[in-house]
Amino acid sequence: MIGTDVVVAAPALALAVVVGLAVHEWAHALVLRLAGIDHTVSYLPGRTDGIIGLLTCCPWAVVEPRPTGREPAVHLRAAALAPVLLAVPVFAAGFGGAIPADSPIAMAVAIGWLACSVPSPQDFSVVFYAHRVLETEIAADPNATALGSRAD
Repeated sequence: MIGTDVVVAAPALALAVVVGLAVHEWAHALVLRLAGIDHTVSYLPGRTDGIIGLLTCCPWAVVEPRPTGREPAVHLRAAALAPVLLAVPVFAAGFGGAIPADSPIAMAVAIGWLACSVPSPQDFSVVFYAHRVLETEIAADPNATALGSRAD
């Protein structure tokens, strides 16, 4: 017989993932805002009508930075890796004993939240290629100047 804890754990997991995905994108946006990089946050881009369309549209939220090309690449890299910090409270609560190992609901919420703290492949792409994006922005704007000095 399945206990009520296990039945409640599935919706708790789903809710943790939905909230975690929004917070994941807000983490990107917070770092971009602190760095002074213009950005937009879009929820459910490419959404189709109906509940199935809502659930299957991918992604559910997107942060699109609009760098000028003058920003240091480290700001974009930090914004891309910011969601990793979502894991800190879960690990702190787990090591502190606040998440009981015998509670399926608490474990489901922790697992869902941790899943949202993992950077996406697009995030890792920004980490490794942020400098190329900024160089492209500089090439597109002839009035832009690169950061740092160059000895030509």
